[in-house]
Amino acid sequence: MAGIIKRKIIRPVRNAIVYWFFRSIFFFTKILPRKPILAWHGALALFVFNFFRNSRKVILQQLNLVFGEEFTPKEIYKMGQDVFVNLGKTFTDFARFSNFTTREQFSKYFTFEGEEHLKKAYEKGKGVLCLTIHTSGWEFSAIMPPVLGYKTAGVSQNIKNSALNDYMIQLREKRGMKNITKKNSYEKLINVLSAGECLIIMIDQDSKNNRGDFLKFFGRDAYTPLGCARLAMETGAVVVPMATFRNSDNTYVFQILPEIPFKSTGNIDYDLHHNTQIYNDVIESLIREHITQWVWLHKRWDTTPKKLKEYLEKRTKNKK
Repeated sequence: MAGIIKRKIIRPVRNAIVYWFFRSIFFFTKILPRKPILAWHGALALFVFNFFRNSRKVILQQLNLVFGEEFTPKEIYKMGQDVFVNLGKTFTDFARFSNFTTREQFSKYFTFEGEEHLKKAYEKGKGVLCLTIHTSGWEFSAIMPPVLGYKTAGVSQNIKNSALNDYMIQLREKRGMKNITKKNSYEKLINVLSAGECLIIMIDQDSKNNRGDFLKFFGRDAYTPLGCARLAMETGAVVVPMATFRNSDNTYVFQILPEIPFKSTGNIDYDLHHNTQIYNDVIESLIREHITQWVWLHKRWDTTPKKLKEYLEKRTKNKK
């Protein structure tokens, strides 16, 4: 009975509250002056970091894991605060710019670096794997290729709140990005690349649901999806790294790097691992240049060989 009440009453009510709270933030963020709302959301993010233990704990654990020998505890704590402030301010602008659909509109606040690399890759006609990373502006990174005029699709994991999920998809699609649901999507991804289009892809988060392996990331073993390398190998698509970063003056730069040539030896397993390690290295170098703009709230090194084995055994058992 309790389960039915939760599923039929509590969960829908909770989802509706979250959705309309989210939409109200979008509404007020667009009608209020940008400078004070940025300051307010930055201060609010700082408050959340300082007084909400669980979120703070995760971020500091991740930062200490990677930089504990390079920075003092005080510096690490300040970095953690900056991570949250960057998230707060970038979310503000994501809401504020939600009606933007053109290059001209975004150009008031964004500069575009390295677009020639994307153009060159796109013109090869083999498809472009836009290797994007989870900086605080990852949603901007996902929509920028179609805003710049390149046919683009992106894979997304459904948000459990269906109304919020539909709204996020709507925001992406009105900028020209075709949304592909992650489940059973591989054939659709092949079709996108075979048509010579761009495909937004991310491999910088822990995910047991994707085929992957333990590769080096910031000097530590991190379970990393092999899908980007697999798609590049099977389709001949070009891999082009890109990311969005916030500047100190609250403008942004969408940075596009030169393509990463696929290194092939003919040994499929080796090639998948070797090229994915190269992708990890490029992603790491970008994060090191903007440490506090990566989403350290995510437990990147959570999966271990033991946890992965237990997860796969449980999944196999449930399928029987």
